[in-house]
Amino acid sequence: MTTYIIRRILILPVIVLGVTMLIFAMLSLLTPYERASLYVQDVPKRQGAIEGIIEKYGLDDPIHIQYYHWMMGQRDPDTGKVQGGILRGDLGFSKTGASSVAEVIGRRLPATAELAVWAAVPMIGIGIALGVLSAVHHNKLVDQVLRVFSIVGWSIPTFVFGLVVLMFFYAKLGWFPPGRLSNWASQIVQSGAFTRYTQVNTLDALLNLRLDIFWDALKHLILPVTTLAYLNWAYLLRVTRSSMLDTLRQDYMTTARSKGLTESMVVWRHGLVNALIPIITIGGLVLIGLLNGVVITETIFNYPGMGSFLAQAALSLDVVSVLGITFFSSVVLVAGNLLVDVLYGFADPRIRLK
Repeated sequence: MTTYIIRRILILPVIVLGVTMLIFAMLSLLTPYERASLYVQDVPKRQGAIEGIIEKYGLDDPIHIQYYHWMMGQRDPDTGKVQGGILRGDLGFSKTGASSVAEVIGRRLPATAELAVWAAVPMIGIGIALGVLSAVHHNKLVDQVLRVFSIVGWSIPTFVFGLVVLMFFYAKLGWFPPGRLSNWASQIVQSGAFTRYTQVNTLDALLNLRLDIFWDALKHLILPVTTLAYLNWAYLLRVTRSSMLDTLRQDYMTTARSKGLTESMVVWRHGLVNALIPIITIGGLVLIGLLNGVVITETIFNYPGMGSFLAQAALSLDVVSVLGITFFSSVVLVAGNLLVDVLYGFADPRIRLK
């Protein structure tokens, strides 16, 4: 197992290098004049100013030199300090966030992580449980009903479902507001009396023994969590059902029943374990997508996470922010795929030998 993990880890730098080349290729599609405009807030009126920026930052250098500077940084001819370099953690300056892209990620990532974790519990738990239930009752009423709900959930666009639940539960009933915290709770959280341990509101509220703030943060999470969980567990249900149907037809399942094992033990201990590979694949990729920021859901519910910021940056043509977050998301995706590969080894011992 250790050799298997080490082999996967050694592949990571190669994959990340390929990701950086792809992202830089997107950046190189801009002309030197367009890229120079990213370094200033407004287009300079002084003649020759843009040309000076191009020369200062080497935006007309050969492509391989620009790529090296983008990766490792470039020494400023005026100050002598090395600036930039994504390998140095400098993803550029975000005009939209009025700070560095790394600082924006640091502020926004806890909110997205909180949303992803709360959405993962019902998404994975309900999706797998209903998928197994549907497979066990194949072509019966329960199976037919669950298939209809899964098809509806997978077919409804995210923005439609999000707007419907927002209109009904907030605009009409006033139960679950958008945003991340109410004004009164936000004032308490930002005060010195409230200690910010993790920047995750629900967890920090519990650590500060403030159940009122915990409940307020939870109320703001219910609608986006419901939207993400329903739309994703519908897909996970279909994958689980398909994988379980194939597993239940195998000879070893008949052998397990012939040994006198209960049906629940046969299904959950023998069937589900052997059906986990596609479930781990889909579940892992969906969870990674949530961690990278769900643009539509966060925008609809005015949730200040990575996804909503990415939408703002794109609308503002903030190329530096978009590429910086894209690089960060790519690294998360690569690391997540490594974790999925490792989970494969635990789910199926035969994979450890490859």
